[in-house]
Amino acid sequence: MNTENNKGKKAATVAYLTIFGTIIAFFINFDDRDEFAYFHIRQALGLFATFFLISFFIGYFDSIMISGAFYVFFIILWFYGFMSALNNSKTPVPLLGEYYQKLFKMVGEEQ
Repeated sequence: MNTENNKGKKAATVAYLTIFGTIIAFFINFDDRDEFAYFHIRQALGLFATFFLISFFIGYFDSIMISGAFYVFFIILWFYGFMSALNNSKTPVPLLGEYYQKLFKMVGEEQ
């Protein structure tokens, strides 16, 4: 594996670690502008934004079935994106990945 892909892969995997990891990955990749890393930064940003937005409303339900199903769904999407970054694949997360790419297209865009 060449060092250029390795640097983009590092930023891409860090992006999935937490919302802080996404911010750190953005700054890691700021000078290099690796498209692979920006793809995964947009995916992770979308996942975490969706998680926080939906979990705010899920918190009002007093049902372990509803909240448990949400957390399992989110963990599966997160794992899918994380494994995609580890495998050097630009596969968007199911259901929402293409939407995240459109919504956060300004992340990594040339000025």
